[in-house]
Amino acid sequence: MNRTTVTSGDVARLAKVSQSAVSRTFTPGASVSAKTREKVEAAARELGYRPNALARAMISGRSRTIALLVAYLDNQFYPIVLEQFSRAVQDRGYRVLLFMTDPGNQDAVVEDMMQYQVEAVVMASATLSTGLAQECERAGIPVVLFNRYVPGSPASSVTTDNRAGGRLVADLFLRAQHERIAYIAGAEDSSTNRDREFGFLEGLAAGGKHLHSRAVGGYTFAQAAQAARTLFTQKERPDAVFVGNDHMAFAVLDVLRHELDLVVPREVSVVGFDNVPESGWKGYDLTTVEQPADAMIRETARILFRQLEERQVEKEDAVLPCRLIERGTTHQFDETGAPRHR
Repeated sequence: MNRTTVTSGDVARLAKVSQSAVSRTFTPGASVSAKTREKVEAAARELGYRPNALARAMISGRSRTIALLVAYLDNQFYPIVLEQFSRAVQDRGYRVLLFMTDPGNQDAVVEDMMQYQVEAVVMASATLSTGLAQECERAGIPVVLFNRYVPGSPASSVTTDNRAGGRLVADLFLRAQHERIAYIAGAEDSSTNRDREFGFLEGLAAGGKHLHSRAVGGYTFAQAAQAARTLFTQKERPDAVFVGNDHMAFAVLDVLRHELDLVVPREVSVVGFDNVPESGWKGYDLTTVEQPADAMIRETARILFRQLEERQVEKEDAVLPCRLIERGTTHQFDETGAPRHR
């Protein structure tokens, strides 16, 4: 029999079970006896049968699909999130449908993904309008903003305590007695950038310091490199710089070391944010603030599946702690607070 023409009815007849038993066998989480499952799976293998997930979704009204919308993947933090979140979803019998978007185009992409009968939406490095979030809420579709939040939005969110992370960097620079402290911002309109910068400035002010200079890297490699050239070719260049994420910090380090011949950290300290695996590579050895990606993914999955199981959409915000990882791009201190000589 041609594989493409095999139906669940054919499997049921060969296995001598009901068609509903075949359906339950291939429905994640459905109840079916071990004996029946064995008979159905053996018949399916013999006939070359594969269940039609799209057809099953149309019949049941459940696609068991979660849409993941990402604005960019060049930041090394997000491929890690994509892999780990996909595994977490698959372990629960769901699948991920990936959508890419451009800044400012998120609402249009979300409207498009709704046509695929997705049961929930996760937005990483992207946000959506309050109006569309309300539309999703009315449709019973949970939405979680990952590493972002929008004040007043009905969408749930999972973030790191970015303000606390910014203060950790400020405290490190104050301990090292830096005088000309700079900041390279990410995307100006993102909650991550606003909170990191706010906490950083707050920490500096508490120590009696003000920001020496500032530039915008836009969370891109090329723009961050140009920001570094702008800041470090001025007459009084910074002696320390906090960069809004690791992806940009790598570009900054490349410019400082290989274009401007500055010695890090003797002439300038550099700190990033995220703690992606590359930050620990010997070539970068970047001091950074760690976002707990594993815990953020667990929280995202917990919020989504609780709302899916309860069939009730409600706003829930999770803010997770971060920690400073000190490496070779900043001055090191011992347990007494005294500087270690490098």
